[in-house]
Amino acid sequence: MNSKVAKDIMVTRLVTLRPTVDVLDAVRTLLKSRISGAPVVDADGKFLGVFSEKCAMQVILDATYDSLPTNNVGAFMDTQARQIRPDTDLLSIAQVFLLTNFRRLAVVDEQGYLLGQISRRDVMAAGLKMLDDTNIEKHEPSLLYLSALHERKSMPLA
Repeated sequence: MNSKVAKDIMVTRLVTLRPTVDVLDAVRTLLKSRISGAPVVDADGKFLGVFSEKCAMQVILDATYDSLPTNNVGAFMDTQARQIRPDTDLLSIAQVFLLTNFRRLAVVDEQGYLLGQISRRDVMAAGLKMLDDTNIEKHEPSLLYLSALHERKSMPLA
């Protein structure tokens, strides 16, 4: 089976923000573009973080209860956003999404320049295409699948 890597499935046409953009304009950009977050890059295109719906909600709360201490995206962006390299394989990407609450991963090169972005939906589409292409019914279940199935069966019900 020919495994996909990040550069094969990443989206490269992105709405990006600069850290100096007015934060309320950034919220409007997310809403207008109907996206849940946007990478924040410097003037050279280096990845700095992500401004997401969660960040936007923090802006709204801060503006409602206090006055905004600053009006720049840089003060509200998530700088702990997960970054991956363009050669990260599909299964590793899927595991990151399964083990974290990240909704998107920035694909960056060795110098930190943003190359693209991968969402959970991108991984689902690539995984489904890969399964369709290999006709999964003819193969034995993978160890990863069996491990996940075992974990679900052993988890107590809420």
